Amino acid sequence: MFTGLVETVGIVSSISSESGDVSRIEIHAPGMRRVIRHGDSVSVSGVCLTAIGIRGDSFSAQIMGETMRVSNMGAVRAGDKVNLEAALRPEDSLGGHIVLGHVDEACRVARADMTGNTGKIWVSVSQGISWGIAAKGSIALDGVSLTVIDSLETEFSVGVIPATLEGTTLSLLKEGDIVNVEIDVLARYVARLLGCPAGAFPQSGGHDEGGAITLEKLAQYGWRQGGSRG
Repeated sequence: MFTGLVETVGIVSSISSESGDVSRIEIHAPGMRRVIRHGDSVSVSGVCLTAIGIRGDSFSAQIMGETMRVSNMGAVRAGDKVNLEAALRPEDSLGGHIVLGHVDEACRVARADMTGNTGKIWVSVSQGISWGIAAKGSIALDGVSLTVIDSLETEFSVGVIPATLEGTTLSLLKEGDIVNVEIDVLARYVARLLGCPAGAFPQSGGHDEGGAITLEKLAQYGWRQGGSRG
């Protein structure tokens, strides 16, 4: 579990096929707030990986083929920069939001406005996860905890403050780049508890009225007005 507050920007030393559909990535990670030990979980641009092969300020990790498919790890090359965060400890402050490091979708940057010392990034998203993105809600973009500004049916936007631009890879983003997107874990469990598949939720703007949550629909699940349950 992570917070989406990046500790440092690492540099990929190498990435190669190891065996079967498993790849191995080595990352130079100076500037981490604590020592990474064998078996520790590390968020690498929003992907939760297990550190092995520790050598000084560098560590290695194995990546399954499924992870390569659903994230942008398949496009990573030696020399690329990645956002790094060590796993959250019980005594740590939850300064961002709860981030699992389980990427929901690798999405394409539609627009990246980096004028001045702030940024606004628009990301295209499929309807498969757009139901879980809400204006003013939290979202993780390449492992960075951000607040959603605009939430539309096929894209959303986030704002990036100067400190985040300076301390992460987000300042490097441009139109067409692929980023790892993880929706707020709370949205996943709300969907599960309501017993609704993701596609049943209304898209932003209320275009899918058939999936809207109404008093009648809540009554079908045993809820009554006033918050009591029958």
